[in-house]
Amino acid sequence: MWDAHAERVIARGQAIPFTWDGTLADLPAGIDAVGLRALEEPGPPTALSALAAEVATDHQGRGISSLVVGAMADVARAAGLESLVAPVRPNRKDRYPLIPIDQYATWVREDGFPFDPWLRVHVRLGAEILRPEPHSMRITGSVAEWERWTGVEFPADGQYVFPGGLAPLGVRDGVGRYWEPNVWMLHRIEST
Repeated sequence: MWDAHAERVIARGQAIPFTWDGTLADLPAGIDAVGLRALEEPGPPTALSALAAEVATDHQGRGISSLVVGAMADVARAAGLESLVAPVRPNRKDRYPLIPIDQYATWVREDGFPFDPWLRVHVRLGAEILRPEPHSMRITGSVAEWERWTGVEFPADGQYVFPGGLAPLGVRDGVGRYWEPNVWMLHRIEST
């Protein structure tokens, strides 16, 4: 999304088409798995998976993220795809890294909408939660890399929380291993 007044990009969405039969059993394990399926499986795609929806910090809170998701749905519709799925990274989960994603995804407010603001955006756009995915994206690096990335020291083997992390980081033998969780959400695409 281009802001003509500021003359810069203020939001963008990234998505990838893939083959999915529409069942939970056939839904990829997460972002890593959907990317591999899109590249490795033959056949025409039947769905579009969101990969990222980003809004410039100074433009957040204005409903622009809904426009980005809507644009992805429009792309899916124009391509004749049946679904837009999103491996949603809950944006408040980093405050609760020790709570499993399976539990976090069930939290709701008094009005019945999801506790998490980003999950709430998708639900308000008509999406349904398919399932939480604790092992969506694997990030592995040396302890030195993790210390540089996070600004946190990891002096011994163990489990650590770090700023921005949605789950604990496991450190063992000089290597940090982290599984980023997500919540799969489904936007059904209606043809026009």
